[in-house]
Amino acid sequence: MSQQKPTALPNIITPSSPVIFNPDICNGCNHCVEVCQIDVYIPNPEKGKPPIILHPDECWYCGCCANDCPRPGAMKFNWPLQSRGYWKNKATGEIHQI
Repeated sequence: MSQQKPTALPNIITPSSPVIFNPDICNGCNHCVEVCQIDVYIPNPEKGKPPIILHPDECWYCGCCANDCPRPGAMKFNWPLQSRGYWKNKATGEIHQI
């Protein structure tokens, strides 16, 4: 019988991702894994790498992972397109979004 390594494959139903990690800033502390109420993430087996987003389609978009991250800029919350806020600067006409 052959030795099989356990693996975790992300459940990608849509191309969306609830957060975008900056691997240059994220030190793989896995605080977001601990804070997430839905268990969207799992720790990366490679030490120092950002967590793996295992179930992006189950994210409630509460933002607790990004708000509680101890390293500013390590992760950016990626709101779904239909939930993003837009506003227009009256003085310049420039359109801004979240």
